[in-house]
Amino acid sequence: MSVKLTQGAIEALFNKSMVQSPILQVLNIREYPAGKQGVNKYRLNLSDGERSLSYFLLGTHLNHLRESELLEPNCVCVLNKTMFSNLASRRVVVVLDMDVLQSAAETGGRIGNPTQLTDQTPDQQQAEPSTSRSDEIPGPSGCGPGGGGNYGMKTSPMKAPAPRMASPMQASPMKAPGMVSPMQASPMKAHGMASPMKTPGMASPMQASPMKAPGMASPRMASPMKAPGMASPMQASPMKAPGMASPMQASPLKAHGMASPRMTSPMTPSPMKGSGMASPSSSPSKSPTRMTPIYQLSPYLSNWTIKARVINKSDIRNWSNARGEGKVFDFEVVDETGEIKITAFNEEVDKFFSLVEQDRVYLISKGTVKLANKQFTSLKNDYAITLSASSRIVPCDDDRGVPNLLCQFVPISQLEDKDPDAVVDVIGVCEEAEDVSLITTKAGKQLSKRALTLTDSSGKMVTLTLWGDQAQKFNASCHPVVAVRKARVSTFGGRSLMVFLNSTLIVNPDIPEAFALRDWYNQVGHALCSQSLTEVLSASGDFRTNWKTLRDVKTEQLGHGEKADYFSCVATVVFCRKENCLYRACPGGSCHKKVHEQDDGRYRCDKCGKDYPNFNYRFMLSVNLADFGDNMWATCFQETAETLLGISAEQLGHLKDTDENAFDNVFDKIYFSTHVFRNRVKLENFNDECRVKVTVMEVLPADQRQHSRRLLNAIRELAAPLIDIDA
Repeated sequence: MSVKLTQGAIEALFNKSMVQSPILQVLNIREYPAGKQGVNKYRLNLSDGERSLSYFLLGTHLNHLRESELLEPNCVCVLNKTMFSNLASRRVVVVLDMDVLQSAAETGGRIGNPTQLTDQTPDQQQAEPSTSRSDEIPGPSGCGPGGGGNYGMKTSPMKAPAPRMASPMQASPMKAPGMVSPMQASPMKAHGMASPMKTPGMASPMQASPMKAPGMASPRMASPMKAPGMASPMQASPMKAPGMASPMQASPLKAHGMASPRMTSPMTPSPMKGSGMASPSSSPSKSPTRMTPIYQLSPYLSNWTIKARVINKSDIRNWSNARGEGKVFDFEVVDETGEIKITAFNEEVDKFFSLVEQDRVYLISKGTVKLANKQFTSLKNDYAITLSASSRIVPCDDDRGVPNLLCQFVPISQLEDKDPDAVVDVIGVCEEAEDVSLITTKAGKQLSKRALTLTDSSGKMVTLTLWGDQAQKFNASCHPVVAVRKARVSTFGGRSLMVFLNSTLIVNPDIPEAFALRDWYNQVGHALCSQSLTEVLSASGDFRTNWKTLRDVKTEQLGHGEKADYFSCVATVVFCRKENCLYRACPGGSCHKKVHEQDDGRYRCDKCGKDYPNFNYRFMLSVNLADFGDNMWATCFQETAETLLGISAEQLGHLKDTDENAFDNVFDKIYFSTHVFRNRVKLENFNDECRVKVTVMEVLPADQRQHSRRLLNAIRELAAPLIDIDA
């Protein structure tokens, strides 16, 4: 396989021009030993067949390419992502993403005959003149090369009798001893020493002397340390006598020895600060700070400032390990190119925690960029920022171009295809919200919990669980649009979503997706019966909801397998066997076996092998349940029977022994009442007879609204084939 190198790519990259996926050959790889971070670094010499450059740095996250020997000299690679930086005053290209297209064995050697580019810029190479010792001219003090009058400073080379002088804006890189740059005055120059690039008696062609004869003013600019009485041939005022002002600019009431207001240049501060004079090329006007996109941040970029919005902020947490203890907080920021996590420790927590506010825009600079620990972040960024004492965070009122939220929303219908514990971004309309409930954690703390039902235009619904303050503060009125960034997918009850510590929840966000979803819901969605991906679980959490009619239970032969089946139904109680609804149970501990009364009036438990003076009443209630299609017998034990009857077993047993009418009234109240029954069904063998045993595991109030929605969905699914046939 032959590949063609991208000719001209090396010179373009060297000039900081972006090249789309250039194909280059690796000529050499130099390894630098691991430093404090314990990670080796590699410098690459790459070629495009014509030119080569050795200042390519391989991102440390790509070290596996070298360590696995995929990246080797003479192999051909494509640079997918690069970044320009400066290290030790040298221009470097950092390789952030690359692929090896062809191995060294397949390439067969070096392609072309590339010439090496140096680390000088093209401007420096073009401006560098070729000089020789014969071209040097002694300085105005009479000190040639090696003379002592230049105080060790280098002189600018100048070819003898050249009609053209060197540029006053750029110093020559090869200065001869004794000469100074035409744009810079020599510090602490002795009186009487002439301007650089001038022979005695000659004035600078570009600038006038700042040390003129008494009373004389320069029309434009002063030549550094000019001999008294000598004028610039380009700028000196003709027929200028002592005390006379420049014909180009009148200096009113100019005192003896005072400089003209036009003498000083705003370009460079004077090396002779005590004189109060300014030198050419001083203090350029300050340019605005250049913003760095987040996606360009890496450990190789030293000077950066990002403009980003805080989308998530944690509380202050305390940490303790073998090295000591302290406190920490972190926050996540986003711009239009990406997102990144920022962490502050100890003193920086005190400095920045109160300053950083969620949903505000800041200018952030001078942090330490390092590889992100994916164990503690799920952001799509290989790097993270740690704040230090020199870090700066400045609020910015100009939030133009900074998004409120950077999300890749997943339709609710696609959540079924997501893996458990996957992190996704979801947006939907809050169809309904449960009341806030309190749960007790394993640590014994009370925690608020609230479940929301979200729906979107995909025609599906999913349950989103909120915790803590978010659960208490959420306002579900008017069916708000809810956007969740980094929600966790759970398989608890089908498919559900959970907001955790690093999630971001925004109600009615100002983004196009929210406006489109609101329009859909107002026009169509509010009347649509969406199918839920979340199954309501039992309070005990033993099984998932499997909605069935009583006829389905029989036709599908539920419970006939090796394991028991579970199902839920909406049914009505039509009859109860009240005669045998109670039995006498063992009062000892967790043993609920039936006891037998003995001749001495005591009660014997065969399981425990003990005699007891009393017993406990327990329920074993058989009820007949019916719906529109069929009926069946089911058994309710202690907890479910107490929920259904609304009375405890001990109380009902007392009524049975003392008041038969009150006992009958308890059952009369539940006849023809409708409930949600969650059941366990299993085919059992009793006295060599197989029969299906249905046990009620939980009794809940019937939600007619939800039940009607399920029926409508069932009708829609049954009618779908008929609609297709008609079409």
